[in-house]
Amino acid sequence: MRASIEDYGLVGDCRTGALISSDGEVDWFCTPRFDSPSVFAALLGSEEHGRWALAPRDPQATSTRRYDEDTLILVTRWETATGVAEVREFMPIDGGRVDLVRRVTGISGHVEFETDLRMRFDYARAVPWVMQAGTDEGPALRAIAGPDAVIVRGVALHADGNVHRGFFTVEPDVTVDLTLTWYHSYRPEPEPLDVGSALTHTHDWWTHWAGRIDHTGPHHEQVVRSLITLRALSNLDTGGIVAAATTSLPEQFGGARNWDYRYVWLRDASLTLEALVNHGFLHVAEHWRMWLMRAIAGNTREIQIMYGIAGERDLEERELPHLPGYQGAAPVRIGNGAVDQYQGDVIGETLCGLEAARAAGLTELPISWSLQKALIEQVEANLERPDNGIWEMRGEPRMFTHSRAMIWAAFDRGVRGCEVYGLDGSPDHWRELRDRVRAEIDENGVDPQSGRFVQYAGTTEVDASLLILPQVGFCAYDDPRMLATVAEIEATLMRGGLVHRYRTTTGVDGLAGDEHPFLACTFWMVTQYALSGRRDDADELMTRACATANDLGLFAEEYDVTEGRQAGNTPQALSHLAFVRAADALASTS
Repeated sequence: MRASIEDYGLVGDCRTGALISSDGEVDWFCTPRFDSPSVFAALLGSEEHGRWALAPRDPQATSTRRYDEDTLILVTRWETATGVAEVREFMPIDGGRVDLVRRVTGISGHVEFETDLRMRFDYARAVPWVMQAGTDEGPALRAIAGPDAVIVRGVALHADGNVHRGFFTVEPDVTVDLTLTWYHSYRPEPEPLDVGSALTHTHDWWTHWAGRIDHTGPHHEQVVRSLITLRALSNLDTGGIVAAATTSLPEQFGGARNWDYRYVWLRDASLTLEALVNHGFLHVAEHWRMWLMRAIAGNTREIQIMYGIAGERDLEERELPHLPGYQGAAPVRIGNGAVDQYQGDVIGETLCGLEAARAAGLTELPISWSLQKALIEQVEANLERPDNGIWEMRGEPRMFTHSRAMIWAAFDRGVRGCEVYGLDGSPDHWRELRDRVRAEIDENGVDPQSGRFVQYAGTTEVDASLLILPQVGFCAYDDPRMLATVAEIEATLMRGGLVHRYRTTTGVDGLAGDEHPFLACTFWMVTQYALSGRRDDADELMTRACATANDLGLFAEEYDVTEGRQAGNTPQALSHLAFVRAADALASTS
C-alpha cells in the first residue's frame, strides 16, 4: 500500500516536481513538465509502476523531515541503531536541465543505505532499455525508452530483474551524491552535475525569492511556505500555473472521483496570480498575462477553461486501465474532460486577477486591454447560457449563482477599467449589463423564504462557492443575505469542523459517491468570519484548517476528518492561495 497523501513532500524546479514519501520513496515524477508522462508512478499503483527508494537498511530506522529554511530543498534526518545521516533532496533551478538530486551526508556513527531503482517511462507503459554507463568519473546507469532517457549517477547499481539496487555507507562528513538526469534520448547525455554548486545556487535562488515576500501578521511561516509552493507550481519558462502536481489522487478513497489537475485552469491561475501580486510579485503577473494572450490567441470565442502549461488546447480525458490507482481508486485519468465545459465564472476570475495586477502597478498594454475587452464581449454573448459551474459539474448545466456573480464581476471590472484607470471601452453598456445581472441574482439567486443565496436558480440548496460573493465585491460580508447563507452552510455543509463544497446527495454533480471537506472552502469561511466581525470563530476555524497541512506545510485538495488524512490531488494551488487570502483577512482585522 502506498504512503498516505500527507506523507509526501514536493521538490521541484518550477517546471516539474517529484513527490517523495517520508520513508524515502520517489513515487511520482513526471518530466520535463508536470503534465509530462511519468518516470515513477508508484503513487498510482505499486513499486512495479516505477519508484526510486533510498533509505537506511536498518528496518528500525526513524526519520524526521523539514524544508531547508525558505526553500524547496527537502531535508530528511535518519536515525538508526548505528548512526545518524541526512538526505538533502532537490531539483536544481534555472539551469536549463532536469536533475533530481539526493545528497546523503553522515552526521554521526555510520549508516548503511540501500537504493532501489525501478524506472517505468510513459505512465509505466514502457520498461526502458537499461545499460551500465560508468566512466572514470564514477558509476552510472543509462535508461532509454522512445523519446525519453535518464542517466543515474553516484553509486554502482546492479540489476535484479527489472530492478537496480545499490548499497553504500556514510560516516561523519562523508557525502554521497545520487543524481537522476532526464534528457531527450536523441540528444547527447548531459555532463555530470556539480552537486555542491547546484545546491548552493538552488538554496540562494529560493531564499532570495522568499526574502521578497511582503507579509506581516499571523501564520507568517505558513504564508511563506504556501507562496513558495505556489511559485513551485508556476512554470519559469511559460508563465503557466498548474492547479496541482498530481493526477487521480482520490476525492473519495476507493472511488472514481479522480481527476488530472496538472494543467492551467484560468480560474485557479488567476487566483494564484492575485495571491502572488498581493505579496510583492508583480513580475509573475506580467509573465502570466503573456501566457494568457498566447493561450487564447486571436479568437476569444474559442476560449477554454484550462490549457496545457504552454497553452496547449488538446487535453482530452483518457483512462489508464493498467494503473490500479492510489490505494485502488480507479480509474486513473490523464487529460480532463472539463476542458470542453462552459463555466460562466472563468472570465470573471480572469478579469479580477488582471485588475489586481493593474491596481498593483502593472502597466496595461493596448493588446492586453484589447484582450480583456474581447473577453467581456464573450461574457455578453453567453449571458443567458447555463453552465457547469466552478465545481465542473458533470450533470445538467444550471444558472449557478456563483457563476452569475462572476459574470457580474466581469462587467464590473470592465467598468472600473474605464472609470478608475482611464482605459477605453463601453462603460455605460457594461454598467447596464452589470446591473441587469445583479437584478437577476437578486430575483433568482436568493431564496425568498430564508433570504439566503442559493446554489442555482430554482433550488434552496447552498454552495460554499457563495462565500466568494463578498470577496469580489458583489455584496458586503455582513449583508443579511450573506449571513443567512453562512448560517445554512454551517448547518448543512460543515462536517468535522470543515466545509464541504456542496451536498453531493442532491445529484447535481452527476457523479456517484461522496467526497470530503474541501480545504479552499474552509479557508473561504475563515475569510468570511474575519471580515464579518466573527474574529474568534475565524481564529478557531483557521487553527483547525491549518492542522490539515502535513508536517511540511503542504495542503492537499480535501481532508478526511474521520480518518484524519489528506485526500485529493496535492499540493493543491487553490487550497494554498485560499489559505493566504484567509491569513490576509486575519491580518487586516487584528
